[in-house]
Amino acid sequence: MSDRPFRFGVVAAQAADSREWVEKARRIETLGYDVMLIPDGLAHLMAPFPALAVAAGATQALRVGTYVLANDYRNPLLVAQDAATLNFLTDGRFELGLGAGRPDAAAENRMLGIPFDSGRTRVARLAESIAIIKRLLAGERVTDAGPMYGNVDAAIAPQLTRRPAPPLLIAGSGRALLSLAGQEADIVALGLAPDATETIAAEKIGWVREAAGARFDRIEVNLNLLAVNGRAPRWVAGRMDIAALERAGSIAIVAGSPDEIADELRRRRAVLGISYLCVSEELMDDFAPVVERLAGQ
Repeated sequence: MSDRPFRFGVVAAQAADSREWVEKARRIETLGYDVMLIPDGLAHLMAPFPALAVAAGATQALRVGTYVLANDYRNPLLVAQDAATLNFLTDGRFELGLGAGRPDAAAENRMLGIPFDSGRTRVARLAESIAIIKRLLAGERVTDAGPMYGNVDAAIAPQLTRRPAPPLLIAGSGRALLSLAGQEADIVALGLAPDATETIAAEKIGWVREAAGARFDRIEVNLNLLAVNGRAPRWVAGRMDIAALERAGSIAIVAGSPDEIADELRRRRAVLGISYLCVSEELMDDFAPVVERLAGQ
């Protein structure tokens, strides 16, 4: 299905201090990964944009990205300004990841004093936000009296839009959100249940393909791996039976020698089109031999 070159990312969330964060970014680059990504959250995580700016400043070619911003937390004008600024200051190394918010994010919305609306409403809000962000990143002035936002004569500094806009990643699980991703995203991150099989992944990719139409071949398909050779991040291992998930055929788990895993990922790319793989920072050393075998292929 796809001969798009492989790319690999590490999802990093925390550090004890600035030195550890910088060292982590440099190690990710040294191990051969392409992208350092940070999730979005309020109570336990660093703010994404300043954390990524420091990581990019400490490395030479490592790309950085949000994985993913919760759309409800920010006005699209501020997202566009932050994204364009980081893309400008990193010489185009930034990737903007957006989502409609985790299904369990109601508590964080309450922290912000905003309602946690239905999935349908949050997807509609994200769609409107994306349209505004894209226009702002293209250098347009935006006056939008849509149902969700009311931007008036909004714009970002012209120098921030002189280079191409950062690639847009949209993460989703349900059909409505993955269809939006098919229509708008450069990169689609598949949100899968831990026990999701290849068949389920294929169905979701089919939704993206149907919505994307002729542009599907230009879309990069991303998957975040849950475990490598039975090892999972601590927060996962404490909640899930990794061995049982592997026996059930979870597509988010890989096992075998580096060559065997590399062969399996090549097969999945050929069948499903998945070419962009991520792992948690706790798994980056375990997965690095696979990255070494597939980098640039």
